[in-house]
Amino acid sequence: MAGKSLTIKEKKSYYAKVRGSNYRASLRLEGFQVSDSESLKPLPSRQTVIDKYRSKVKI
Repeated sequence: MAGKSLTIKEKKSYYAKVRGSNYRASLRLEGFQVSDSESLKPLPSRQTVIDKYRSKVKI
């Protein structure tokens, strides 16, 4: 196999970029209007999202 060996950091960076691109493409396929600038915004943490929806549901 010819070529250089990639580092873990390079692989993670590549897959993060591809994952974002695929997500935007899937939103466009579903009919959402998506701009590339939206992909630069940091996503909320998992716990932040859970807390947001838990606050809406009063148990």
